[in-house]
Amino acid sequence: MNWDRLLCDKRFGMNGYGGSRGELRSDFQRDYDRLIFSSPFRRLQNKTQVFPLPGSIFVHNRLTHSLEVASVGRSMALEVAQHLRRKYASEPWADKFDAIDDIVAAACLAHDLGNPPFGHSGEKAISTFFSEGKGVSLREMLTAEQWNDLIHFEGNANAFRMLIHQFNGRRPGGFAMTYSTLASIVKYPYESSLAAERTGKFGFFTSERDKWLNVADELGLLRRADPKGRLSYARHPLVYLVEAADDICYEIMDLEDAHRLHIVSAEEVVSLLLGFFPEERQAHLREVMAMVDDPKEKIGYLRSSVIGTLVHQSARLFVESEETILAGKFKGSLLNNLPEATREAYRRCEKLSYGKIYNSHEVVDIELAGNQIITYLLEKFIHAVCNPTLNYSVLLLSQVPEQYDVNAPTLFGRIQAVLDHVSAMTDVYALDLYRRLLGMSLPAV
Repeated sequence: MNWDRLLCDKRFGMNGYGGSRGELRSDFQRDYDRLIFSSPFRRLQNKTQVFPLPGSIFVHNRLTHSLEVASVGRSMALEVAQHLRRKYASEPWADKFDAIDDIVAAACLAHDLGNPPFGHSGEKAISTFFSEGKGVSLREMLTAEQWNDLIHFEGNANAFRMLIHQFNGRRPGGFAMTYSTLASIVKYPYESSLAAERTGKFGFFTSERDKWLNVADELGLLRRADPKGRLSYARHPLVYLVEAADDICYEIMDLEDAHRLHIVSAEEVVSLLLGFFPEERQAHLREVMAMVDDPKEKIGYLRSSVIGTLVHQSARLFVESEETILAGKFKGSLLNNLPEATREAYRRCEKLSYGKIYNSHEVVDIELAGNQIITYLLEKFIHAVCNPTLNYSVLLLSQVPEQYDVNAPTLFGRIQAVLDHVSAMTDVYALDLYRRLLGMSLPAV
């Protein structure tokens, strides 16, 4: 792959469009701004990240997480761009590297747009509705490719769909994002038939297959050989930076949130975060922490130091591995290839997170409730689109926003409309709708 093609400001669905129209903002900056002002992005403020949405104690939601990921991703990309500009200074397209930070920041903002309510358990609730629940009855009515899309429902693939799909009443190309920004969010650039053999994840639904091909071909992404002819590509290089920023933020910030909620002690968090540094650096960090008494301030200081270290190490690794990445031969994530001492410190954080945070009562309770709510909503809406003439179906479908095509000509299209609607819901809206459909909440009389 080559950077000249990979950094492309062509907008999806707007053939013939090009240029900055005399504005100071680049097309990549407009990607970022377009996302910031969009309704799907604003809805992230009422979607669970890990912990239940806050009462008196603030914890991260999907929106604050995405903003922090964008900040970290931009810092990492700026460091990478500085090195690449020097390396390719003689190339006529070297100034394209000035856009890397905007592309990565925009992709970071968009990376969670397709996630349903109630955290990652929402994805699992949707996929298991089809693999284990009442949705099993639909299997014989769908193609093998469509069925794989449903039983492996993936928020990343749903984000790609949300950005490029022309919903009812909307313009062609969806958000009309640049090709480079779109490709930079696709962490798993292969179809759902490969999901079971790999991570259980995939990058695009059957309905967006041709659109992905358009993006991949425009950017010159490398297609991987598959004995069965299934679609699989090497990642766009900037995906590695987006992924690293996401991994850094969710792991380190989850520890800070867990401390605020008294799930882990300040001593545990401090010990874990100090583990990212050699002994001589730890001594300096302890001296600085001794200047304040508030444990939250101590942890905040360490958190920023750890993030800075991980950003620098990840950027350096990206630059050192650039040729391998461009050849589509880089294995794993950036964080999994950092120096052993850093990897070990990160693994210790993961071990505590899975042992004490992700299995805590607060987290499991929201997963149980979310699973029940999403499963119930899917049962009602999918039954309605399969039986649209029934009286209850007519009433229920009349309440679905017009942008979702619940009258699509194919069954799969109608199911996707339901998934578009449910996955776009905030936690609060999904809970309120669940109560109303059960008759537990009625309008004031």
